[in-house]
Amino acid sequence: MFDKITENDIKKMKEEIAHRKLVVRKEALEAVKEARAHGDLSENFEYHAAKKDKNLNESRIRYLEGMIKTAQIITEDSKEDEIGLYNTVDLYFEDDDEIETYKLVTTVRGNSMKGLISSESPLGRAVMGHKVGDRVFVKISDKAGYYVVVKRLDNTKDDGSDRLRSY
Repeated sequence: MFDKITENDIKKMKEEIAHRKLVVRKEALEAVKEARAHGDLSENFEYHAAKKDKNLNESRIRYLEGMIKTAQIITEDSKEDEIGLYNTVDLYFEDDDEIETYKLVTTVRGNSMKGLISSESPLGRAVMGHKVGDRVFVKISDKAGYYVVVKRLDNTKDDGSDRLRSY
């Protein structure tokens, strides 16, 4: 399955890659070089920590480059009265008798702990294209699911504040 992302996501990823290659990589290499100068590498905590930081940076670069290479580009267009990408919604969960607020984002920005749900998640996929007042079935599996009611739709846009997922 390909991650579905927008052109803006790709732009943010390319900016992060450039920063990591030009700034973070240079700092990490310098930290390794400096720690290596402290002597015995087998018991040199600073050296091992610097190497770990350097490797994490290189891993993040590879991850972002892989995401760009394999992602499916989607648009963020939606009708004013329909739930679309980057819109914020209040959903009434019938089983819990609670209203929760979520913003629908691309897969690389999802963070359910911060109310950012992927448009590819079961909940995100179910509510996309629906309107205020719609009762929507969210299918979890062939045997399980639940209903939500769309209570409010705010046509928020991508303002760049939603961070890219770490990994």
